[in-house]
Amino acid sequence: MRDQARVVVIGGGIAGCSALYHLTQEGWTDVMLIERDELTSGTTWHSAAQVTNFGMTQTMVGLKSHSIALYKELRDDPEYPVGYNHGDGGIRLANTEAQMDGYRHFASMARGMGVEFEVIDAAECARRHPLISTDNLLGGLWDPTDGHIDPAQLCQALARRARLAGAEVNRHTPVTGLTQHPDSTWTVHTEKGDVRAEIVVNAGGYRCNEIGAMMGVSHPVASMEHQYFLTEDIPAIAEAGHRMPLLRCPISDYYCRQEKGGLLLGFYEQGCRTWGMDGIDPKFTNDLCPDDLDRVTDVLEGAFARMPALMETGIRSIVNGPITYTIDGAPLVGPIPGKRNAFCIIGLRAGLGEGGGHGWLLAQQIVHGEAQYDTWVIDPRRFTGHATVELTALKAIEDYQNEFRFHFPHEHRPAGRPMKTTPLTPLLAAEGAEFGTVNGWERVDYIKPTPDFSETLGFRFNEVHDLVAQEVAAVATSVGLTEVSGFNRFELTGKDVHGFLDRMLCGRVTKKPGRVGLGYLLNHHGMLKTEATIANIPASDRGPDRVWYGSAAASEYHDMDWLTAHLRPAEDVTIRSLTNAQTILVLAGPRARDVLSAAARGDWSREAFPWLSLREAHIGIAPATVLGVSFSGELAYEIHVPNESLHAAYLALRKAGEAHGLRLFGARAVDSMRLEKGFLHWKADLLTEFDPFETGLDRFVKLDKGDFIGKPALLERVENGPRRKLVTLAVETSEAPAHGGASLVADGKIVGTVTSGDWGHRTGLNLAYAFVAPEVAQEGTEMTVDILGEPVPARVIPASPYDPGFDRMRA
Repeated sequence: MRDQARVVVIGGGIAGCSALYHLTQEGWTDVMLIERDELTSGTTWHSAAQVTNFGMTQTMVGLKSHSIALYKELRDDPEYPVGYNHGDGGIRLANTEAQMDGYRHFASMARGMGVEFEVIDAAECARRHPLISTDNLLGGLWDPTDGHIDPAQLCQALARRARLAGAEVNRHTPVTGLTQHPDSTWTVHTEKGDVRAEIVVNAGGYRCNEIGAMMGVSHPVASMEHQYFLTEDIPAIAEAGHRMPLLRCPISDYYCRQEKGGLLLGFYEQGCRTWGMDGIDPKFTNDLCPDDLDRVTDVLEGAFARMPALMETGIRSIVNGPITYTIDGAPLVGPIPGKRNAFCIIGLRAGLGEGGGHGWLLAQQIVHGEAQYDTWVIDPRRFTGHATVELTALKAIEDYQNEFRFHFPHEHRPAGRPMKTTPLTPLLAAEGAEFGTVNGWERVDYIKPTPDFSETLGFRFNEVHDLVAQEVAAVATSVGLTEVSGFNRFELTGKDVHGFLDRMLCGRVTKKPGRVGLGYLLNHHGMLKTEATIANIPASDRGPDRVWYGSAAASEYHDMDWLTAHLRPAEDVTIRSLTNAQTILVLAGPRARDVLSAAARGDWSREAFPWLSLREAHIGIAPATVLGVSFSGELAYEIHVPNESLHAAYLALRKAGEAHGLRLFGARAVDSMRLEKGFLHWKADLLTEFDPFETGLDRFVKLDKGDFIGKPALLERVENGPRRKLVTLAVETSEAPAHGGASLVADGKIVGTVTSGDWGHRTGLNLAYAFVAPEVAQEGTEMTVDILGEPVPARVIPASPYDPGFDRMRA
């Protein structure tokens, strides 16, 4: 075994083998894999190994497409062919119109990635899969590329190709410790000696937290026991004359695929069980959990009803083994938060099917700093301090119980809630607030008209539509109040703060005390990394001169890693997180100044406190920092309050608002209003796949300023011209919004993809943002957007259809 390598990958399942192989494909061959036992001796060896192209985001569809293309190539390798049944086809069943709408949307989204799904009715489902009954069935989603692969052969093939490229694979080599040095390199301690590495990758499968503990981190990954069995031969399969398609059934919580002359049948029972929560036996390798078919009786009954032939066949063998889950069911692939030169590829509950793509995107991040797709949906930093193993276990159980039931828009499932709250959470709940979650924080979604009000979840406008309209009207004509919990806030101090920020931001942000500005940070490829509000707070009895850096609630770990990674050793800059110490109250509407003036001493007139001003004040008796900024397009104030004083500030504003008809509003109303104003959401519209010019942020870029991160690459991109342009669309339907991922068509070709959409209640427009080909980006250009399977006319309109002169915000 070599004693040094550029990258050491720990773990020899599909995650580790894929990461190792793809690192060599990106040109890094001084790489090593270390496995404690044999390759594929963890979850990989007993995987059902289904390979579908289905995904609920374009990134997931893209990485699965890569997996399929790679697996086909490995299948056809004459020197080491891998057993891969590609193209059996697969059906995801549905028994509600809402599920069918979801399939129509996912088909539209996949089409933008060059993947064709087909939405079929119940009769066609039965024609393609002759073993199923159509009772209680509406239809399904057909994936023509569906299939399954041999797990061990796949991993061996990837390891073989990596070795041929120069990589080293060490089996039966347990890692005993990890030491990071001041230069951020690592020593990997093993039973066979130490290896010095520049970068370490945790690909430890269900043992990922054992490796994490060696780094001093805990990953939000928990394991679930998962059972499937193999049946005896079924005559109807032989009689069909073709291989049975794969079947995934959210109605009865099971899946099946053909295995020789019988079926492999897997269960996602409601009475499921976590595994390994109190540690894993070191001897558990190539091993299984005890069978427990009693636990899946309810699921089995549903499977019998859907596939009567199962009642006439026997069980050949039973498999019960651990599979890993994260808080939201998607894996953790990318940088480990708070660590340098440390990455992970863990929590791959569908590892075999999509592992080829995960290793591909991870290798790109390691070698190039970013992947070709925006990878936030799998980024380990999307979870922050609330992401305990206990919470992960609760969410893993919930996700397991709903394996084939996708999340609807605005669906926030109950497990592990409430996790993060403020002193106002119970007060707002008593006033009728319905909450969603953002990075674990409970945040007001809308205000219910009655305690027993409930929303019909789906992809179409529903009964909440009119409630949001009322909240928007209150903000537009009078005044509204809402709480924005979890907003990311860093305090920067030191004499070099403004020089540091000038290097990080692609534009000029004011350095004047008491003023606020908006700026954008780029990565080294000139693409958008993050968005930040910069607020300059003058010295006072609350502290010295300081800058507040504010960004999206979910970006806390992401942005901290980015900022600290670019601090120079000699720079006098200290960064302290206030994210969990303060909360924002947003006061918005034409009477917002009247309410603020009644609640806080001082002159809050337009002349004394204009737009983009900042002032330390008291709201009633509560200390607060007030920013004159707006995300709604109305006159508005962000009132930042320490959590211990939040209740007092809220009561003061409610009291002051009584004379002005103050009304509570929620995040749904904010989203409607920001779309009308041309304001963008991070990781919905602000993506690493596009630069600021493509995203319509020209006014925030100053190429004539000094160096900033990403400038050389951005200059080169400017020379080459845009690949896509972000546009605002008016969509001609009142039935449903254009959900993120929906495809746009012009002249019979896919020309773009929707990033976000909603109804604009002040403009009366169904609005959408979309990245489109430059030739169709001009105002007035017409196209169609695929909304739930229907081509709906849409046209490009100006970016800020509501108050384009921004007069109301400055009032």
